[in-house]
Amino acid sequence: MDDSTLAGRLKRYAQVSTAMTGLAARMAGERYLGFDIDRAQHAQALTALLGGLKGPLMKVGQFLATVPGALPPEYAEELLELQSNAPAMGWAFVRRRMVSELGPNWQRHFVEFSQEAAAAASLGQVHKGILTSGETVACKLQYANMQTAIEADLNQLNLIFSLYESWNKAVQTTNIRQEIEDRLREELDYHNEARNLKIYGKIFENHPRIQLPKVYDGLSTGRLLTMSWEDGVSLLDKVDAPQEERDDLAKLLFEAWYTPFYQNGLIHGDPHPGNYRLRDDQLILLDLGCVRVFPGVFVAGVVELYRALQENDRDRAVHAYESWGFENLTNEVVDVMSLWAKLLFDPLLDDRVRFIQEDLHGAVGWETATKVHEELNKIGGIHPPREFVFMDRAAVGIGSVIMRLKAQQNWHRLFNELIEGVDAQAIQARQDQLMGG
Repeated sequence: MDDSTLAGRLKRYAQVSTAMTGLAARMAGERYLGFDIDRAQHAQALTALLGGLKGPLMKVGQFLATVPGALPPEYAEELLELQSNAPAMGWAFVRRRMVSELGPNWQRHFVEFSQEAAAAASLGQVHKGILTSGETVACKLQYANMQTAIEADLNQLNLIFSLYESWNKAVQTTNIRQEIEDRLREELDYHNEARNLKIYGKIFENHPRIQLPKVYDGLSTGRLLTMSWEDGVSLLDKVDAPQEERDDLAKLLFEAWYTPFYQNGLIHGDPHPGNYRLRDDQLILLDLGCVRVFPGVFVAGVVELYRALQENDRDRAVHAYESWGFENLTNEVVDVMSLWAKLLFDPLLDDRVRFIQEDLHGAVGWETATKVHEELNKIGGIHPPREFVFMDRAAVGIGSVIMRLKAQQNWHRLFNELIEGVDAQAIQARQDQLMGG
């Protein structure tokens, strides 16, 4: 059984506090006392510690690494590597988990079951098996003590975000913290991920090139998710493929990510390269534990902002921001927010074949984001609505994946085909049908 005792929580508190107070103390010493620390070395140590802890804090580290200005670059670069390099748990853990989820005779379901993990990430690891029916499956097992870990880690978020706000006051973090808490709790329930896989399966059921794994309900629980095993190669294996192949793949990624949002108000909130597989000309979507649901009016607001930028219509932009839930928008705040919006929408406004960002190293984007944070800091910051948090993160994430492919498309035309006839009520109706089905 998982350790949910007070002793287990206290142990987790101690581990987490050691990691985060160590970071806070070093950064405070550098900032206020003039200490000269080796950031790169400390960042590596922090990443190793978080990778060993696994769990929610590791997810938070990954998230903060994608927010420009939240952490010094040395830390951001290291923390971005957490997901792909998480160490796996051993066979003793795997046996205990399988017994607790499927009973002492769990092996009767399998002809073969690999003792070695095929993949390991922050909340769980995957093992390959062959069922007695001959079907090859992927068994995703949640690590032990994750419920204890999430309660301990979430109680440490105040410290993490206090660190953020001491570094940069551009963004008030109350809604960010609440959003992360809710999404992490959802990710701990593998019934939720199974449901997301089925929903995305419905969205793309008639698409010849976008596939989702099949869920085996009888062999799945809240902490074990059994899916069809999907062979394929990583997206990163294609970074040196012929230009035409990379361009085609980027178009498919664009469609796979944006179609659920603009048609159904759903976002895959973790567009990491490791969450996709390629098989022949098919794109397979994996790891749908983090799917954010948006009201139709929010999606329509994104299109409204796009139109406002096209027409340089300030009032329309303000209306779009307000439809997202931003409040107390002064002229100064709108001007600064529009700098960021123009960066994100730039490839969609430009009617020509081009890279999704002309600067493939991301320097221009990082500089713009840093400038936005600096300006927001000067004018007192903003309080972003909860819906904005994963929308922004996911948009940056999918753009980064496409950048790594060095792919070119006419993003303007692809986007306009996708948003043609977007209507808040129609989106909401389709979403309600999907979620209720």
